[in-house]
Amino acid sequence: MDRIGIVGAGAWGTALANTAAKAGRAATLWAHEADVVEGINAARENGVFLPGVKLDPGVVATGKLAEIAACDVVLWVTPAQFARRVLRDYSRFHRPGVPVVMCAKGIEEDTLCLMSEVLTQELPRSPWGVLSGPTFAAEVARGLPTAITLACADEALARRLAHAVGTPAFRPYWSRDVIAAEVGGAVKNVLAIACGIVSGRGLGHNAQAALITRGLAEITRLAVAKGAQPVSLMGLAGLGDLILTATSMMSRNFSLGAALGQGRALADILAERRAVTEGVATARAVRDLAAKTGIDMPVAAAVAAVLFDGADIAATISDLLARPLRAEQD
Repeated sequence: MDRIGIVGAGAWGTALANTAAKAGRAATLWAHEADVVEGINAARENGVFLPGVKLDPGVVATGKLAEIAACDVVLWVTPAQFARRVLRDYSRFHRPGVPVVMCAKGIEEDTLCLMSEVLTQELPRSPWGVLSGPTFAAEVARGLPTAITLACADEALARRLAHAVGTPAFRPYWSRDVIAAEVGGAVKNVLAIACGIVSGRGLGHNAQAALITRGLAEITRLAVAKGAQPVSLMGLAGLGDLILTATSMMSRNFSLGAALGQGRALADILAERRAVTEGVATARAVRDLAAKTGIDMPVAAAVAAVLFDGADIAATISDLLARPLRAEQD
């Protein structure tokens, strides 16, 4: 696994490419945007999505998916709602047997598929894994200490992948619970929007802590319904990722929620951003998937109602607070 391909040159994809290069690998980074390719190769910087971070000389950008097919392992880091389309384009070049690691966090809106389900439908003959956990791309790119979950049904493959991308500062811990890693990574973005709204409304730290805790219960219910083990959600890709994303303005989802809580319109917030805020599209998908599986997820449903149904934030908060009291473990 000396040659690592990374598909998607947003902040996270660029950070992973830089990490792979620091681990001594040749990192080929595919970008949809020609200006991103040019900037990385000419100036050693992704000035669009990860400005201010000088990239390792081992990172080479390309706009050709065929060049990714020459790599020994592929990290898939496109936005979740574009994953299927780009996978379909890439499938013409992919060599069967080359592992693909899904690094996108989300649930496909149209199909309600997890990202691994999208991956296995489009590349059915490839071994695969899921990389998820508490990571801010800028910190990873700068080499600050980070721990993350690498989930894979094949533990031997997980070990090989972990050693391929791991460094003293970037520590992948392997797991066999791929469903927990995926559901945790997807739903935490929705809950981070809720926590941002609470912060923007000035409702205090108690309310934020309550949302994180009850949100973790929602993540666990959905993950277990999909086949995960509940204890897995206590790890990096569950509790760890939720704490990070739901407490910091460095999180695109939390900061979007904070702006909503302060009274700004969703369309205006999104218009200012070139990077994707995954929790927006995922909110509707989570609500629909929970309804399909019969899972109670009131916080996630409330976020979707605010984003897509025109629900008033103050009234939505009042409705959540008026829910009947219940046992904590229910």
